[in-house]
Amino acid sequence: MKTSIVIPNWKGRKLLEKNLPAVLATKPSEVIVVDDASPDDSNAFLEKNYPQVRLIKHQKNRGFAAGCNSGVKAAKEEIVILFNLDVVPEKDALEKILPDFENEKVFAVSFHEPQWSWARILWRNGTIEHEPGPKSTKTHISAWANGGSAAFRKSIWQRLGGFDSLYHPFYWEDMDLSYRAWKRGYQVLWEPKAIVHHQHESIIGKFYSKKYISFISERNRLLFIWKNITDWKMIVEHKFYLLPWLIRPGHLKSLMAAKLKFPQAFIRRMKECREKKVSDRKIFEQFK
Repeated sequence: MKTSIVIPNWKGRKLLEKNLPAVLATKPSEVIVVDDASPDDSNAFLEKNYPQVRLIKHQKNRGFAAGCNSGVKAAKEEIVILFNLDVVPEKDALEKILPDFENEKVFAVSFHEPQWSWARILWRNGTIEHEPGPKSTKTHISAWANGGSAAFRKSIWQRLGGFDSLYHPFYWEDMDLSYRAWKRGYQVLWEPKAIVHHQHESIIGKFYSKKYISFISERNRLLFIWKNITDWKMIVEHKFYLLPWLIRPGHLKSLMAAKLKFPQAFIRRMKECREKKVSDRKIFEQFK
């Protein structure tokens, strides 16, 4: 089974120089870098030093989701791996993750970042929360596949429509896509034997304030719920707890921003209602 690796890039010339050799050492069929209109010399660096890397250039900055979607669309292999600029895979990481895709129901598999484990989601006080599950040495289901270090089945990715631009510029795209896969009867796994080292260079943190990042994250949490949660009792709980949620600093601003995108979320919600095969409660019960 062959793989394509996709790396979205924005202002990442130094990280490409630092980490690309380790990515190439995993011996994928191809490596694609999607440049999101970087103002630095990323493209010139790649063209001069790594002519074997396929370079896709966005003419204007379109955000993380669009970059990933462009790369997956261009990939020639069925298994497509997304790596952030600051992720360094071990040499055998790809061969360790591929056996999980022998099960045709598996949509995506997260690599093992040693400081973390599989992902768990909880429905608590009318909202969705997430946290790492207990450490394990065995392959485990995961609530979502990390958009910065995971492998995806391209045919299902395309069927689901890939990462949703609703969450632009970042955060919650990977949770959203994985959750939609779960609701259609597919599986998402975490593979402890496939190790990558996420060096957490704080790419987003270099260009955005903590306050802005928190604002976007909370806005997108609301959009995720409004788009994906179709269980009416859970929606009632969400409405009941929304007022105390708003008391927290910055949350009113996030709510107002989410309301501006509600029409887009509602249209997507109608599709989720039509195409779901698994209930919200059944999905959450798997991660108790």
